[in-house]
Amino acid sequence: MRRLYFLVPDAAIGKAVVNELLLAHVEWRHIHVVAKRGTPLGELPDASFWQKSDVIPAMLRAVPMGGGTGILCGLVAVALQPHLVVAGGAVLLASSLAGVGLGVFLGGMVGLNVASTRLKAFEQAIERGELLVIVDVPRDRVDEVTERIHKMHANIEIEATEPRVPAFP
Repeated sequence: MRRLYFLVPDAAIGKAVVNELLLAHVEWRHIHVVAKRGTPLGELPDASFWQKSDVIPAMLRAVPMGGGTGILCGLVAVALQPHLVVAGGAVLLASSLAGVGLGVFLGGMVGLNVASTRLKAFEQAIERGELLVIVDVPRDRVDEVTERIHKMHANIEIEATEPRVPAFP
């Protein structure tokens, strides 16, 4: 899946674009709209917490740090407790998994309070009243969906595409 980002000037055009995406067989759950706080979206699909916050990227950044810390703690435990050498592999595995789990949890807690870094480039346009439409499409349909949007509204430009994190829609 690829995530497409593009700006539309108002809710009326946003509704037309969403309808066009639905006619192109893009599922409703893969379309998200971000607007300035207080902007009525009507029937447009509002972006969820997962799209507006930095939870997923923060969790992904925490995996190697938590795993590395867990392995380091496991090595220290094996070095300080000679009787653990027999079960050293199990200790290292358990401590690294615990480190990853704790890292993901803490990273997620930090990401809850941080606005999405992916949306940073669109903040000014959103504050001016434009709507950011986020669409997740299969890789092989990116060109088709992009062309369909351009046919309907030539002035809409796809601002960015990026791989979608498959963990949460």
